[in-house]
Amino acid sequence: MSYQRSSALFVEAQNVIPGGVNSPVRAFKAVGGTPIFVKRAKGAYLYDEDGNQLIDYINSWGPMILGHANAKVIEAITERAKQGTSFGMPTELETQIAKLAISMVPNIDKIRFVNSGTEACMSAIRLARGFTKRDKIVKFAGCYHGHSDSFLIQAGSGASTFGTPNSPGVTQGTAKDTLLANYNDIESVRALFEANPNEIAAIIIEPVAGNMGCVPPKEGFLESLREVCLANGTLLIFDEVMTGFRLAKGGAQELFSIKADIVCFGKVIGGGLPVGAFAARNEIMNHLAPLGPVYQAGTLSGNPLAMAAGLAMLTEINNDNELFTRLEQKTAYLEKGIREVLNQNNIVFTINRVGSMISVHFDEEAVVDFQSAKKGDNDTFKKFFHGLLNEGIYIAPSAYETWFITDALSYEDIDFTIKAINKVAKTL
Repeated sequence: MSYQRSSALFVEAQNVIPGGVNSPVRAFKAVGGTPIFVKRAKGAYLYDEDGNQLIDYINSWGPMILGHANAKVIEAITERAKQGTSFGMPTELETQIAKLAISMVPNIDKIRFVNSGTEACMSAIRLARGFTKRDKIVKFAGCYHGHSDSFLIQAGSGASTFGTPNSPGVTQGTAKDTLLANYNDIESVRALFEANPNEIAAIIIEPVAGNMGCVPPKEGFLESLREVCLANGTLLIFDEVMTGFRLAKGGAQELFSIKADIVCFGKVIGGGLPVGAFAARNEIMNHLAPLGPVYQAGTLSGNPLAMAAGLAMLTEINNDNELFTRLEQKTAYLEKGIREVLNQNNIVFTINRVGSMISVHFDEEAVVDFQSAKKGDNDTFKKFFHGLLNEGIYIAPSAYETWFITDALSYEDIDFTIKAINKVAKTL
């Protein structure tokens, strides 16, 4: 395939945009080569500026669960735009989507809409601190909760040490209030609570990690987190920016039958437009301004275009009782095909999958946390990525990102993908 137009556009973009992209993973730094510039998308396919058609396995990093340019979503956006794009005032749409989301998700009474998953997680942490009157939070190495200062922290010399900034611009003062634990390691969590008694406001976690590849929680891990939080007066925050409305109508809370205290949303809830949200029971949400002292605001929060897209998306999901069965079956079919062809070609690998989230790791050991994810053979992944790209298949341009399956993907698309992987595997 030729990517001359994308290459030219990338050169031009670098003159006016840092690195030529508005989100770092798009720059292909992890895999090398030139980013693909997209012109349009429909269903399960991307169409780039060079006229290539690509089967899409990231789907805007999750939102396009029904496929690109879904007719109901596009119609809702179009009709709403004719009435104005932003008011900075309340609209009925906000109440409508709030009622629907609350009806779909267990254990929440109120929800507030923001403009991104980052903003949702940042606001949830502030709310948890205000509610508990504590400063420290626990996060897990390898979990990504957006680029707010509190989350750009890496592990120190031990599990019970203070975090250290993972990005210039994040102060040591901020870092000291973020404690690092290991995903799927409950003892690392308990050690932090023992070292910081009555100081931890919240644990925040991706209930299924998606930023070290797809990493499921071990059996009993989420339940143990729930127990630790209850025993210590700490809030449990589920970052369901990826998993919300994707793994089930009620997200990971429904799938794993675990009640979180605060839940963060993004991606699917916006129908492809920039939307985030955080939700909890009344006792917690009533601490938010204007009801309570915890301040959070945004001029474009509840933007009518975004609310229209999100309402259309959630309505379609809520009305389709077979959606998650189809997604599970399609992704399982893809997993089975990948396993067969990689085994046939004697490739060392492991696959993680939960519902319609899946990732391939080029390592024989189980990937259960960030440390095990980093052991994968990234040189093989780079060849795998570019090999598939040349076959007309677009997967995440990083070994540390999950793939997202869309309902628009056909079994013919999946068969084509499996054949392409077989072809690429022979070159690895």
